[in-house]
Parts: sequence; C-alpha cells; structure tokens
Amino acid sequence: MTLKRILLKLSGEALGGPDGAGLDQDVINNFAEEIAAATKKGVQIAIVIGGGNIFRGAQGAKLGFDRVRGDQMGMLATVINSIALSLGIKDQGVDAEVFTSTPMRPMAKYYMRDEVLDYMNRGGVAIIAGGTGNPFFTTDSAAALRACEIGADALLKGTKVDGVYNCDPVKNPDAVKYQELTFERALDENLRIMDQTAFTLCSENNMNIIVYDSTTKGNLIKLLDGENVGTTIHN
Repeated sequence: MTLKRILLKLSGEALGGPDGAGLDQDVINNFAEEIAAATKKGVQIAIVIGGGNIFRGAQGAKLGFDRVRGDQMGMLATVINSIALSLGIKDQGVDAEVFTSTPMRPMAKYYMRDEVLDYMNRGGVAIIAGGTGNPFFTTDSAAALRACEIGADALLKGTKVDGVYNCDPVKNPDAVKYQELTFERALDENLRIMDQTAFTLCSENNMNIIVYDSTTKGNLIKLLDGENVGTTIHN
C-alpha cells in the first residue's frame, strides 16, 4: 500500500524521553527530522499528539478533579506538545502549523478540515491538537476521527514496541508478533491497540492502522518506503 497522506499518532510520553515526563529536546529533534524528511519526499502528514507527559484527564479524576475539567487540562497539554514539535519541524526547514479543536488564537489556528487539507497540499505539516474538543474522548479517538476526516491512507500509531503481539513482549519472551491483523481478530483476541471508540471508528471507515516503533530513528521513513515495519490492522 502506497502511503501518500498519513495521520501520525504519537504519545505524549514519547516526547518526554526515557522518563516519559516533560519535554526531551533530543527526542523532539529526532521526531522532527524524520517527519521533515518524509514531507520532503512528498508525503502529506497530519499529527495528533497525546498529553500524558504533562497531564492526563484520568489522572486528574484520581486526584479528585472534576472529570470534565481534568480532560480540558489534558487537552491543553496536547497543545503544549504540538507547539514544541512544530518548532522542531520548522527548524528542519519544513512548514508546520498547530490547529486546535477549540479556538485558541494567537497560539494556534482553529481546526477546519478544508484549511488543514489546503495546508497539507502546500507541503505543510498539520499538527492537530486539543483532542476532539470534548471530554471523555482520548487522543486515540481524536487521531481516528482526524484520519477519517482528512482521508488519510492510514493511521500510523507510534509506540515503544515494534508492532502488535499476542501478549506483552516485555513480560513474555515467547510473545508472537503479527505482521497483519483484521479488526475482527484483534477484537476477538482482546488486543488493546487503541481504545474501543477509536478502533470502531477506523474499522467502520476502512481506515487501516499501522502500529510501529516510533522510538527507533529511521522507522518512519522505512515504513513509508514500503519496508516491513510494524503491524497493519485492516478489515
């Protein structure tokens, strides 16, 4: 499958480096270099980043915060991460713009699908922050929604593992990696690839998901070049 337009989902923890907290400039630079290189090859890229390195809505609920307010704090965390990555991409000589699901000028532009598509068609990287703009939805759900909206060829989910396994490869050395899976099989085997809402949205809209190790430098380019990197989930 040729990937000309992708939605890249990155976790907030990934930007936090080994500790998974705060912002690690070396990690941001590595992501920015790969994303810029892919863009220069002609691939259109939109990005959704989590906020777990700064704050999670569920974390706030455990602390006794109102869930809605906690989720709003998590949405703001994704904006911080998105601005940081956009600056790194610009340093690589590629335009990058942050779009948010709720109005947030002058820090970012308000997300409108047609404006994002126009921006990507002109060679810019669109980083879509703020989740869906609603509480009780994860950034996985936001990534699935945006991937479907922009007509991406696939949703690429960057993780610390090189694909999907039948069990935790960290805990079980005999874990078996899947090269590809159907949505149905993933559900039957209770493989927690994304949250249920995101997974269903992708399945119903024939949006393939590719899970790959985004912490290994060069993997994004290899994947886009057609190399066997990660696990593909499809109907």
